[in-house]
Amino acid sequence: MQDPLIALLNAHIPVDATEAAHLRLALDFVSSTANCCSRATLAGHITASAWILSPDRQSALLTHHKKLNRWLQLGGHTDDADASIQAAAAREAREESGITDLHLLSDALFDVDVHPIPARGNEPAHYHYDLRFLFQAQHEDFSVSEESHALAWVRLATLAADSSNTSVARMARKSLKT
Repeated sequence: MQDPLIALLNAHIPVDATEAAHLRLALDFVSSTANCCSRATLAGHITASAWILSPDRQSALLTHHKKLNRWLQLGGHTDDADASIQAAAAREAREESGITDLHLLSDALFDVDVHPIPARGNEPAHYHYDLRFLFQAQHEDFSVSEESHALAWVRLATLAADSSNTSVARMARKSLKT
């Protein structure tokens, strides 16, 4: 999966200096790490996220993540069975939301973010090189998985103004422009 990821990253145009820095880190990591998607790569690994817009494209679906205790987009680790990074993002979104009729709006990357994950149990602290894709739900019904405390549709304007979660705010601002 390394070559397709490099091509995706090379084609992505970051929206600001922060995302540009994340893009450079992700590209360097993928280019130099043969097993970049494997959770066994202890320094870090690629993850796949879905930024899911509501049917009217005015809200995004967020999860209150149990392990991280934060409101975030849906997503997670890749599996060997995933045909592509986009397929991994779609699978994670379906598993975490119960929404089966998600529409991938573009195969291109929507956003790139690199963030530290704290040590937990036997897992050391590491980085997630998160590749994010834009989806749209066909309806607003969802079910909360055991990975979440809650799910909620949140207005993009509210998210865009939230300075406490810059990564989510960046994606919301991008969504308001599409």
